[in-house]
Amino acid sequence: MELNLEHTIAVLARTPAALNALLRDLPEEWTLGNEGDKTWSAFDVVGHLIHGERTDWMPRVRRILESGDSRAFDPFDRWAQERESQGKTLPQLLDEFAHLRSDNLNALRSLNLRPEDFSKRGRHPALGVVTLSELLATWAVHDLTHLHQISRVMAHQYREAVGPWRAFLGVMHCAGHSAPPKK
Repeated sequence: MELNLEHTIAVLARTPAALNALLRDLPEEWTLGNEGDKTWSAFDVVGHLIHGERTDWMPRVRRILESGDSRAFDPFDRWAQERESQGKTLPQLLDEFAHLRSDNLNALRSLNLRPEDFSKRGRHPALGVVTLSELLATWAVHDLTHLHQISRVMAHQYREAVGPWRAFLGVMHCAGHSAPPKK
């Protein structure tokens, strides 16, 4: 499937509400639990998404439109949420994410991108040349990856409680493929 900007925005616009419905007002055992050392909780994932809204997606869109592939994207700090989320509650993070996402989608819409813009190229510091189309598609799939990750991490909290049904629960067999790289 080729990138369809309307469809991409539709996915991106739903992520804050999906996270809010899944996480708001849950006990901390669900939202702060993780899968072990150097893994993320649902709280951490929301913090990561906030950092991406501030420093990744729209700054990279603008970099492609302004500089093409002559200037690489700034590297992304995959662990920034550890310091940026300190002292905040999950409801605060959910509200902050919703606000930032809304602002970014308004900014994206205001660019009035044309089909020829999607082939414009940028430079990722590790991946090399990428297109605007690939960046926008990745933004949507990144959200879906982290929604999957949150589901997996939450299911992990009941890994023993489900007993023998574990054999029938696919989420219990995911090997952490959406986990961030280990430090």
